[in-house]
Amino acid sequence: MLSDQPQQRLFENLSTAVFLLDSDLKVIFFNPAAEMLTKISHKRIESSRFSELFIKIGASLEGELFAILQAGHTYTQRESEFVLHNGSAVLLDCTVSSSTHDGETVLIVEIQQKDHLIRISRDEQLHENQETAKILVRGLAHEIKNPLGGIRGAAQLLEAELVDPNLHEYTQVIIEEADRLRNLVDRMLGTNKALSLSTINVHEILERVCALINAESGKKITVIKDYDPSIPELRGDKSQLIQGFLNIAKNALQALAPQAERGEEASITFRTRALRQFTIGHTRHRLVARIEIIDNGPGIAKDFLQSIFYPMISGRAEGTGLGLSITQSIFTKHDGLVECDSQPGATNFIVYFPLELQQ
Repeated sequence: MLSDQPQQRLFENLSTAVFLLDSDLKVIFFNPAAEMLTKISHKRIESSRFSELFIKIGASLEGELFAILQAGHTYTQRESEFVLHNGSAVLLDCTVSSSTHDGETVLIVEIQQKDHLIRISRDEQLHENQETAKILVRGLAHEIKNPLGGIRGAAQLLEAELVDPNLHEYTQVIIEEADRLRNLVDRMLGTNKALSLSTINVHEILERVCALINAESGKKITVIKDYDPSIPELRGDKSQLIQGFLNIAKNALQALAPQAERGEEASITFRTRALRQFTIGHTRHRLVARIEIIDNGPGIAKDFLQSIFYPMISGRAEGTGLGLSITQSIFTKHDGLVECDSQPGATNFIVYFPLELQQ
């Protein structure tokens, strides 16, 4: 570990992963961002060789590390693919330089996750597109509501003037359809209800969602729980968060229904993890909860994936396309973020929440 405590605290607050390696390329210091990058335990990283932290490191990097120890130059490798022990590949920018620590030559390895920066840029663009779509939908919804009130009122006046009661059937159709459209427009506008904040455990919310999914599916769908019990409580609106996660889980349930009916394996996994130094939008948070809802269904078409959170976009003929739009709105009000990654056999909705709600 570093003997200089202020220097150590500085490294610990960096979003860039930093490793300090001795002359044998063993790790003698690493910051929380490095632990988050490798996704392996603190104890396993300590005293391991740098190359042992990954299944695969960037081409020729290990040879360069020894060369830098000898020559003392700086080396940078851009957009290099590393493979983590969980099997996932990440795109990294890696810079290596030499220094001295306790009289010995050491290497400082700085790693920045390139795909993480791409994700942040993509999320910002998605958020801007969604905000634009909301403004358009709200404007359209208000324009629809105004004439609907007139149509409904005129139908009621016409019904009062009709002598033949058999004709009331037609005015009732007009009134009922006007009411149905008004309710649809109200859902498009979304709720303006303020958050009723309380301190809640995210696993309590997920347990409620699991119970509802089990009841609705008749336990034909396997529900898998992979929780991180160390995640602290968060501030949020319990009922709205349940609704947000339930909308995602119900979509998964509907996607899995055909293969469950065929007797094939159908499962939904609820997974939670804590992340450090994670950026949501323009804000970097010290601690974030990552909640994943994963199903092994047929997946979402690639050309449809980018628009699933927009209002009135649905992949089902009977769907309204409002469920995921409402979900995104709920999580945004909690300063959170929801995104989706999908391929056949694995659709993953990932929700990020800061563990201190921004005021």
